[in-house]
Amino acid sequence: QVQPVESGGGLVQAGGSLKLSCIYSESIFRRFGMAWYRQVPGNQRELVATFTSGGTANYADIVKGRFTISGDNAKSTVYLQMNNLSPEETAVYYCAVGHGWGQGTQVTVSP
Repeated sequence: QVQPVESGGGLVQAGGSLKLSCIYSESIFRRFGMAWYRQVPGNQRELVATFTSGGTANYADIVKGRFTISGDNAKSTVYLQMNNLSPEETAVYYCAVGHGWGQGTQVTVSP
């Protein structure tokens, strides 16, 4: 199992935007698609959005209209554009492709 690799996290003010990236194994993505999760320490991991190899995206209600997934097959990369972030969305964001998980990327939203 090849692990996906996330990047793009950082510190942003409330109302700001960040764009996360996830580099994946193409063969695994083609078979299983991928998902973005986030986790606040002490809380369960929360599903943010899913993305199929056919390009269909689905979002958790809490992020609909603010988060957008897009893919670049040539780069084996999926992006998560996050707009109008709130401090409550401070978390480690994970990319999951098949059964593989990335190491996570920290997103911190300041008030």
